[in-house]
Amino acid sequence: MTMVSMEVVYPDDFRCPISLEVMTDPVILASGHTFERASIQRWIDSGHRTCPVTMLPLPPHSFLIPNHALRSLIANFSPFTAGASRSNSMLSVQESLICSLSYPTDVATLSLLLRLTKEDPAFRHRLADSGAPSVLLRHAELSDPDDLQALSLRILLYISLDGDDARVGLVADGALDPLTHALAAGGPNAALAATILTSLSVVEVNKCTIGAHPSAIPTLSGLIRSGKGRERREAATALYELSKFPDNRPRAVRSGAVPALVSFASDGSERAVEVLGLIAKCREGREAMRSVKGFVKVLAGVLREGRARGVEHALLVLNLTCSDSLKMICEVKQEGVEEICFMLVELDNGKVGRNALMMVRTLEKGGMGGFR
Repeated sequence: MTMVSMEVVYPDDFRCPISLEVMTDPVILASGHTFERASIQRWIDSGHRTCPVTMLPLPPHSFLIPNHALRSLIANFSPFTAGASRSNSMLSVQESLICSLSYPTDVATLSLLLRLTKEDPAFRHRLADSGAPSVLLRHAELSDPDDLQALSLRILLYISLDGDDARVGLVADGALDPLTHALAAGGPNAALAATILTSLSVVEVNKCTIGAHPSAIPTLSGLIRSGKGRERREAATALYELSKFPDNRPRAVRSGAVPALVSFASDGSERAVEVLGLIAKCREGREAMRSVKGFVKVLAGVLREGRARGVEHALLVLNLTCSDSLKMICEVKQEGVEEICFMLVELDNGKVGRNALMMVRTLEKGGMGGFR
């Protein structure tokens, strides 16, 4: 009779980062990482004052907090073997993980949650319908420790991709305050928060709710103005999605978004030009653009050197801002836009060419005294 090998397979998240053994008494260090109590106590007793994983300094009085959720998860884990059902075992782990999740949690638990949320749409759906988002949102609001916030935001992003019900549910669960706090803090986690806002804004009712939040659009505008590469890009994309809702366009203007977007467009951002195209559809937006020094020069630069999509939207913005302003028409002509449009009409028979032709007609109308 052949003996079946009964190799036990545990998730890596169940193992102590120091001993690499499955933990029996997991505790959370101030850094947010979890260790076997005996292993981390030896580390501290040896005089180390840093986290073994991040190597960042620990507070002078670093307490070890029992990780009851992970301990329960390990204790209830039914390891799959050659003769057991892997799917049933994993389902048991997933349900235990969801049921045991509470605040505060730790890096190991959130890392396991993130992996399951990415890999298993069914788990993601169950997670969205559970009480887990409220725990994740509490961590998303706090930047200390930073990795707990990042993990929580990434999980929340995947939850938001589960569908419109999940998006509406997150907003109803109070996602906007934690997300705007993360935005205001800046850095990579601000970019993650902006990406989540973009996903939430796909739903029409959320566009209204997010736009009405006192900090959402102003914080996005601030990030476009003073953020770095990815932060600015993600904030501009979120504002683009929000600005599809007409009531949010004047809100963006009042938040100072227009000069920030013009500056970003001068740095080569096509997305910034697209957002300006939406905001220019409201009177306040056109007035704000006409008051920005160098506005026409920036968009003329896009026409000369930008790619097709940027050129298409730059023409739209210029056409809208010239449609009720003779002064703007004169400025646009002085910048050589009319000559560029003639060339674009000849070279392009798509959207760019059509927008260029509309621009030419607007300029000619102004030249013939079409505006007072």
